[in-house]
Amino acid sequence: MGKRWFLRLQTAVIIWIMTAVCAVTAFADGALIPVGETVGISIQMKGVLVAGVTQVQTAGGAACPAKDAGLQPGDVIVAVEDKAVENAGELIAAVEALGGCPAHMTVQRDGQSCRFTVTPAREENGELRLGLWLRDGVAGIGTVTYIDPDTGAFGALGHGVNDVDTGVLLPVGSGAVCHAQIVDVKRGASGAPGELAGSFDPTDVVGCITRNTLCGIFGTITGDLGALRPAIPVCAPGEVQKGAATILTCVAGRETREYAVEIARSGMAAGSGRDLTVHVTDPELLERTGGIVQGMSGSPIIQNGKLVGAVTHVLVNDPTRGYGVFIDTMLDAAA
Repeated sequence: MGKRWFLRLQTAVIIWIMTAVCAVTAFADGALIPVGETVGISIQMKGVLVAGVTQVQTAGGAACPAKDAGLQPGDVIVAVEDKAVENAGELIAAVEALGGCPAHMTVQRDGQSCRFTVTPAREENGELRLGLWLRDGVAGIGTVTYIDPDTGAFGALGHGVNDVDTGVLLPVGSGAVCHAQIVDVKRGASGAPGELAGSFDPTDVVGCITRNTLCGIFGTITGDLGALRPAIPVCAPGEVQKGAATILTCVAGRETREYAVEIARSGMAAGSGRDLTVHVTDPELLERTGGIVQGMSGSPIIQNGKLVGAVTHVLVNDPTRGYGVFIDTMLDAAA
């Protein structure tokens, strides 16, 4: 059924390394649990993303109904004939019910609501097609940065989850985090970022995702993540110092460990996910991974007993170095 409409549901792997629910002032006299555990991340979008448009070969030649109607990659279809569609299956069913008549679609584009009318084209074999590639969800692995011990609110990744083809920040309809484990490591080298390979059971849910922002994903933990770690104070950006620090991360199985790093620069480009630079100095981590690798996004950065932020990116030409986001920035995004 899906192929009739050029449906392509893809599960994109979220392995940024770079692939919380109160403002930072709420923690001025409190503390957060630094986690560093790898989790499986599953996001079901709010609506259906147009991943691409394509031609339909008709008896009269090539046609592109979606493109002719004005649809573009990156558009999110949220309704057909004013009825909400939450996934690709619902969209297909709504269009098929029209029996080939024009489909009036409500689309979100750049934060604005737009209306388009798409008339299916009949392929040479008689089948009707819209000429759309669609995506309604993604799944992969990442690292949880912190949990609020009082509310269970969490933040992870330190950067947003974007569509792999269009770069669009995916709107969250629903989402879950699950227990995961690292099963393999591809070491990083200059010009070739490494990668953590993980696996998870999508039924082993330990939390829900409610927000996807440029500075991380956020939601509430309902399981046992971070249960054995004590809460520590939040470090304000002005308190961050050049010099020794540590990161919490998992590079084998489900074991989370603390590894030595140095903060080389701070306050570089606040809010960009590159608030600071981190240099891995721990011999064991360098031996295992070559430094920072894809899949370590969200690993907490700790200095002087305080939570500084999270690892977000690796430098492609030097995997021993990477960028991080301030915890202050993550908390503001979660508010």
